Amino acid sequence: MLGIVLVWLGFAVMFAGALSLLKPLRFLGVRSRRAGLGVLFLGLVLAIVGMALPAPTRRALARATLLDDFMPEWQFREFHALRVQAPRESVYAAVKSVTADEISLFRLLTWLRSPRLVRRAESILAPAPDMPLLDVAQRSGFLLLAEEPGREIVLGTVVVGRVAPGNHGPQDFVRLTRPGYAKATINFHVAEEDAGWCLLTTETRVFATSPDARRSFAAYWRVIYAGSALIRRMWLRAIRERAEAA
Repeated sequence: MLGIVLVWLGFAVMFAGALSLLKPLRFLGVRSRRAGLGVLFLGLVLAIVGMALPAPTRRALARATLLDDFMPEWQFREFHALRVQAPRESVYAAVKSVTADEISLFRLLTWLRSPRLVRRAESILAPAPDMPLLDVAQRSGFLLLAEEPGREIVLGTVVVGRVAPGNHGPQDFVRLTRPGYAKATINFHVAEEDAGWCLLTTETRVFATSPDARRSFAAYWRVIYAGSALIRRMWLRAIRERAEAA
C-alpha cells in the first residue's frame, strides 16, 4: 500500500508543479516557475520511488475460500466487501449475470486504462453491453478455476508473460511457476448473515513468479490501483442493485 500512496502522491505533486509552471500556486508556497519545476521533479521522484518499492510475498494463514486453493501466496492484493439484503441465491445469480453497463463508470475507467482496446471485438475491458461480465471474462482470456454454485466463483488469468495457445485447466494454472510470469485471480464470494442479509466480497490476488515479473507488474499495479478499486466497488454495487431488485 505504501507504494500506491507514494505513486499517487507523486502524481498529485507533479500536477501541482505543472500548474505552477503556468502560474505559481502561491497558496501552496510555490512562488516562482522555477520552484514549480522543483515541485514537478519532486513529484516525479516520489512516483518513481513508489513504483520501485519491493512487493513482499504474503500467504493466507488458513484456507477460507476456494481462492486459497489456487493462489495461497501473492504480492499484490485488493479486497472489497458489501452487505446485500437479498437471499444468497439471488445475490449469486446477480454476480453471474450483471453486465458492464450496470456498473457505474466502468466504460470510462476501462477506456482511461486502455484507450486502444475500445476497438477490439470483445474483452473484459471492452465487453458487449448485454453480456454478463463474467461470461465476457471467460471468453477473452480468463479461466474458470473453481465454482461452488450459490457461494463462490474463482477466475484466473496470466497478466505478465505469454502462455502458449491450447487447452489449459485449473491445475495448469496452479503449476505455472516458471520465471517471467505474473498470474492473477479474482473471486466473488457470498456468505449468508442474519435477518436476510448476505456479505458479498470480491478479492483480487496477483503472484509474480520471478523478481523481474514482480518489478514489471508492481509499477503497473500501483498506477492502475485507484481505478481498479473503484471499478470493484461499483461492480459490487451493481450486483447489490440487481439482487435487491429481484
